[in-house]
Amino acid sequence: MTEEISLEERKVIYRARRGLKEIDVYFDPYVKNYYLKADAEEKQMFFELVEQEDPDLLDWFMEVSEPPRPELKDFIKKLKFYVHGA
Repeated sequence: MTEEISLEERKVIYRARRGLKEIDVYFDPYVKNYYLKADAEEKQMFFELVEQEDPDLLDWFMEVSEPPRPELKDFIKKLKFYVHGA
């Protein structure tokens, strides 16, 4: 991450560090490999995710419940694909 990072991007990156293995396994690779290259819409989607509470995120990633918007569900699938492929 050598390019210039905005204050907003720094905040999102900081918030993405959860300390909860089940979430960090998805957030960490995304932040390291994709976040800074993402378009504004995708960055906004990630911002929405990192603003959620851990129990909700766990339920969404484990498919116990669904996020309030289908776009978030699609984005979670994308994060899972980055980690697990297929």
